[in-house]
Amino acid sequence: MVYFRSLLCILLVAFFQFSCKTDQRKEADTSNIQVELVSKNLDEELFSCKSVEDVQKFLDSHPYLGKGYFTDAPVEPAKLAAHLFTILQNPDLQAFRAQLDSIIGDRKTRILNPLTNAFKQIKYHYPQFRIPEVDFIVTGFTGNDLYISDSLIVIGLDYFGGPAARYRPNVYDYQLRRYQREYIVPSIIFFESNQFNFMNVGDQTLLSDMIGYGKGYEFVKQIMPQTPDSLIIGYSEDDLRRTYNSQTDIWAYFISSKLLYEKSDLKKRKFIDDRPFTTEIGNKVPGAIGRWVGWRIVSRFLAENPNTKLTDLMAIDNAGRILQESGYKGQTDEDE
Repeated sequence: MVYFRSLLCILLVAFFQFSCKTDQRKEADTSNIQVELVSKNLDEELFSCKSVEDVQKFLDSHPYLGKGYFTDAPVEPAKLAAHLFTILQNPDLQAFRAQLDSIIGDRKTRILNPLTNAFKQIKYHYPQFRIPEVDFIVTGFTGNDLYISDSLIVIGLDYFGGPAARYRPNVYDYQLRRYQREYIVPSIIFFESNQFNFMNVGDQTLLSDMIGYGKGYEFVKQIMPQTPDSLIIGYSEDDLRRTYNSQTDIWAYFISSKLLYEKSDLKKRKFIDDRPFTTEIGNKVPGAIGRWVGWRIVSRFLAENPNTKLTDLMAIDNAGRILQESGYKGQTDEDE
């Protein structure tokens, strides 16, 4: 089982497309692939509880919530039921939940149908892919934003109300833009890519991390080719355009600073972790720039190897090979 605490640590542009492969990405014909997506509205069940005992019964009937979704709850497990019942009685939370229903819209149309289509695409490439159950819940931020395992996805809708919501998650301002409904499905598909994304565990270099993220983003783009890049990597349109046009200088910094084969976790985090910007390069360079460069390298690799299937790409565990065969040197596609 793989559990992701927060998409903030993973996700990072807009309708501006930076890859020359973009127009070549097309959905596979999945008309013969059958997918049955099971879903539950756990928030309805939870909000119907009339006592602490009812909440405890709810938790007991869904033990995976306590084991995974509520791992960072502000109270110890023995007091979770009482805590939840108290906040469920709060009129403000009830109004917030009603507002979320309006913002999120029909869950089947907005979330489940796109997920079903994406899961069909994954099964086309990976027939062994197991379709997870998808549950929705609202807990007043007591739980996590997303819980993902091999067989289950729990979506904390209270995190994804966007700027119109009366309450927002307690994160930095530059991270808030990713907590909107439109990010839910691409985020899930990125997480799902991990089970297919082979990397050499012995390679602890920054380049390996960069390529790993790049392959994950490319996975989402090929599974959901109509998805704006902003919902995949999380940069704003201005950040993406500026970064794309400045990539020669960005790449020059990576090379001159000998970063590609850096193994120090402290140094790697400066270019991989989510930050408002990468001060080491410049205050106009967005954070996690190594992830973006990694996607550029993967995109260039596919441009140079157009017959490479998605399954083949994800199976390549040699980051150095992808870099070498990409021919990437910080150039834009127009410079090719």
